[in-house]
Amino acid sequence: MAKSDTKQKKNYTRRTIEDFSEGKYKFQLFGRLVTVKTLFRLFYKIEFVGQEKIPKSGKFIIAPNHTSLCDPFISGEFMDMPIAYMGKKELFENPILAYLLDWLACFAVNREKLEVSTMKTAIDICKTEKWHLGIFPQGERVRNKKLENINKGFAVLAKQMKVNIVPMAITGLETSNHNPFNRKPVKVELGDVISYDQSYDEIIDEWCTKIAKMTGYEYVKSQEEVPAEVK
Repeated sequence: MAKSDTKQKKNYTRRTIEDFSEGKYKFQLFGRLVTVKTLFRLFYKIEFVGQEKIPKSGKFIIAPNHTSLCDPFISGEFMDMPIAYMGKKELFENPILAYLLDWLACFAVNREKLEVSTMKTAIDICKTEKWHLGIFPQGERVRNKKLENINKGFAVLAKQMKVNIVPMAITGLETSNHNPFNRKPVKVELGDVISYDQSYDEIIDEWCTKIAKMTGYEYVKSQEEVPAEVK
């Protein structure tokens, strides 16, 4: 049997405490330097609002809206802390991209079903000394200025791990800017903490309401049922 056939495929949904190292945080810092501090600032003027709302202690989930590939770097720069983000498992099908995402402390999630391996990874992140969990409740990049069909996983994880949610609004990246002589304004704003001690529907509704208020986006309420609690 060929060596490639016997080699076990890396499981990017299941990462352990050891995977969230100081080295990966330094690589995140390098990523922010290249994107946010250097290239990004050539084309955009970034305004940070509400940093005083960052919880002073305890673990929490950072939950931004999602319009750009730069969002993880921007949110990390705003929070000034190591953040391990969930990424859709399809991104990890490319081995080169998967390797890069792994070094950026991202891990894979099945958007159709919250798997046990993903839950265990999220729990391990909360057990680390420095790292916090980052989730995009929209599940993918959305640029139509609407909040709809929100992924329920972030509410499920918050309740299971008993950690609050910090909503983050990122606006100004709905369309790209290719003119460095006309730097486009981008605003990153933090909302008040959302308590995990609510129903799934209430958590999702509060997140959407807060993001809609900060961004001016339209909140399109869904009639879909919220899935049963993960055991």
